[in-house]
Amino acid sequence: MGALPLRIFSIAGFCHRDLRHDRVHAAGYCACSILSRISRAGHLALTQAVPLIVLLFLLFPRVTAGFRLLLGPSGAATSGFSDRISPGSVEALANSSAVAFRAEFPDGKLPAGALYWRGLVLAQGDGMEWRSRDTPLSISRSSQQLPAGGAIRQWITIEPHGANWMFALDRPVDAPSGAILNPANCLWSLQRIIKPRRYEVTSDPDTTQKDLQPRERERLLDVPASISPAARALAASWVTADPDPQQIVRRALDFFHTQRFRYSLSPGEYKRNDLDEFLFRRRLGFCEHYAASFATLMRLAGVPARVVVGYLGGEFNEMGRFYLVRQSDTHAWCEVWLPAAGWKRIDPTSVVAPERVNLGLDFFLERRGEVATMSRQAAFARTFARQPVFAKIRVVWQTLNYAWDSRVLGFEAETQQTFARHIGLPDLKPMSLLLLSACISVLFILVTASLVQLRARTRSEPVQTVYKRFCAKAARIGAARDPCEGPVDFSRRLIEVLPEESNRVATISNCYVALRYGREINPRILNQFAREVQLFASAKK
Repeated sequence: MGALPLRIFSIAGFCHRDLRHDRVHAAGYCACSILSRISRAGHLALTQAVPLIVLLFLLFPRVTAGFRLLLGPSGAATSGFSDRISPGSVEALANSSAVAFRAEFPDGKLPAGALYWRGLVLAQGDGMEWRSRDTPLSISRSSQQLPAGGAIRQWITIEPHGANWMFALDRPVDAPSGAILNPANCLWSLQRIIKPRRYEVTSDPDTTQKDLQPRERERLLDVPASISPAARALAASWVTADPDPQQIVRRALDFFHTQRFRYSLSPGEYKRNDLDEFLFRRRLGFCEHYAASFATLMRLAGVPARVVVGYLGGEFNEMGRFYLVRQSDTHAWCEVWLPAAGWKRIDPTSVVAPERVNLGLDFFLERRGEVATMSRQAAFARTFARQPVFAKIRVVWQTLNYAWDSRVLGFEAETQQTFARHIGLPDLKPMSLLLLSACISVLFILVTASLVQLRARTRSEPVQTVYKRFCAKAARIGAARDPCEGPVDFSRRLIEVLPEESNRVATISNCYVALRYGREINPRILNQFAREVQLFASAKK
């Protein structure tokens, strides 16, 4: 490192010596003219490259895989979101501020009430532990419920999580390209999401499955034999009071509301599938405790039920007009089948901690004083982020991040095909787009090179013509210019041969340097240059 300054000065010395050899700096134009030419060349190259960069960005075929393939085919999801829940599984995400996805509503239309973002349906229950089935199958377009007047369109920009599930406002009614919509109205990507992905989806909160097949109904009433007699007796009491499914649901919600259940991020450790401990003794839990236990009780009462996991709420960004949903917004709720209404969303958390559902997790934590139960780092981060100055900085930063992810990284193959159709191009395959991009690039380079060459020739032609005339005059009097001789060196030698023309030769040399290496051709200097060359050695003809 100590020799680095010496090397820099040595290089500078060589450059200075070369410039002295050409003597161009004697005219006062060398340094500034070279720097200005380099600057102009850089600006010209950048300006000429911008259209090509834009064309390649729009037309170069997108590859669905990326560097994040290093996650490996068996890599677990990086978000912590899972296709199963058990006591403590969702609770573990409550302290995570990592971004899950961002959502915007281009039509400005929002659902009434809380924002439930649907992820997965867990239909296999074992008391307090629920899991999804195998990879979902898509439903045919004809069997999908078409959106009614309440349809809501969204653009979702999802963060990479290494799995296949996708999210949309409850309930999605169509699937974007590269994804399927299963019978439970859940989106499933055909490829693992290993990089940010942007997609458009339409949801209709009122859409539902109109019928329930007997075999499906049987599966949705299945309960393990290990369920305790106490839990079975509780569900049976509701059926005895009134077998109507709607009344059973109402009595179950009343049970959670009146029996002093509490919502907490830190309910303590539960034993595996210990439903009785939660229902009859501790009565303290997070959203997954309430969703899992409620669904189990519904099945015990003869009401088909399942658990849904996703996200609830989100932080609205006023500047970017989008919702930012974090891992801490992870939520679980329940769906029950009612003969007159189909699948109905029931969130037992709403009767235990309504402020959590209606006002968000942050408000709930502050109101209940549960910030103190969080880790010191998480509590400090929440307090720090809510300061006015840093809140504004955070909003700006989130907006910039979203713009980058959605407009640049989100320009995927689907968006590219849409753009191609919009400008009148047919549906081109990736290889066709690649060939088209290559042809455009070659054509652009050829046209640019021709224009640059033409511009340089047009700019220097009058100056060079006059200077060649000057050199020809000097050659006729025995002072021919050497091809390797610079203009200043040539003028110095010519002054020694013709001392009486020293002033005119110096003027010609200075004018030539100014015109040849200056920023622009000055018409006044060009006229003076031509006049002095015309008068040079006129008496010696």
